[in-house]
Amino acid sequence: MAIFRLNHAVLYVRDVATSVAFYRDVLGFDYIDGGDAFQGAAFLRAPDSTNDHDLGLFQIGAEAAPSGAGKTSVGLYHLAWEVDTLGDLTDLSTKLQAAGALVGSSNHGTTKSLYGKDPDGLEFEIVWIIPADLLTPADREHAGVTRLDLDAELAKYGRDTRSGTGISR
Repeated sequence: MAIFRLNHAVLYVRDVATSVAFYRDVLGFDYIDGGDAFQGAAFLRAPDSTNDHDLGLFQIGAEAAPSGAGKTSVGLYHLAWEVDTLGDLTDLSTKLQAAGALVGSSNHGTTKSLYGKDPDGLEFEIVWIIPADLLTPADREHAGVTRLDLDAELAKYGRDTRSGTGISR
């Protein structure tokens, strides 16, 4: 038996209400039934997810120090969520910009990614994967990470082209 996907992530946050508002209003997560059943925690599900929950948030208080992961300590760098279409990625780019949460975007050749930070400064990635039947040799041989030009990607693939391999359905 082998592991085949991440089922959920749990984050420690300063204020659960602030984090729920961000993940709900910007990224589209919603409470699961009974997901806010006890004080200081919330359980959220991504749209169209088949998981019981995708994200757990546990409040530890306003005095909590920022994460030192990658700077002063080992730890998690980021979580990555996949979107279904390139149009979804474009829409989330607009929402992240409006929330002041977009910190970068990258073209990895076979994947197109946005990077953001939540209210506690925890980083995440939103990714769209080129479908295998649309991959070109240039996509496969893409060296390193370059700037993402969403307008050019939309012109090439269209808003409604569904994500490729890796989609969890």
